[in-house]
Amino acid sequence: MPELHDLSPSGGSRRDRKRVGRGPGSGWGKTSGRGQKGQKSRSGASIKAGFEGGQMPLQRRIPKRGFTPISRKDYQVVNVGRLDKVEGPDVTPEILRAHGLIRSLRKPVKVLGQGDLDRALNVSVHAVSESARTKIEGAGGSVTEMPAAAGSAGTGA
Repeated sequence: MPELHDLSPSGGSRRDRKRVGRGPGSGWGKTSGRGQKGQKSRSGASIKAGFEGGQMPLQRRIPKRGFTPISRKDYQVVNVGRLDKVEGPDVTPEILRAHGLIRSLRKPVKVLGQGDLDRALNVSVHAVSESARTKIEGAGGSVTEMPAAAGSAGTGA
């Protein structure tokens, strides 16, 4: 059985370090592969991302417009017409997720009124538009608004 001092990496798996600045015969002598003069040829040189050599950088040249309110709620939208895909009488965010109508259970869900509904559904979501509420209740169903989840405020949730 091999011992620890007998172990070595398999052939071709390790490569020697490139030793720059060791003469013209090595191919990496004199300027050590850094070209000629300039900031990037100096030792310790690092250029920050977005730095354009003193020119006004792009992120400062472009005009800024608007803002995102910190307390904005970012709803996932489902239209009334899409609720026909749901089997059974109950509609919750978990059921919508299982049927592929929403992507995440972390963001609140809002039902909007586009489309028609021809059967009674018990819809339990975070928000409902007035037109959607009218169509759901007109088809004999009911609407229950859930409290928004704790992490639902803002765009990052």
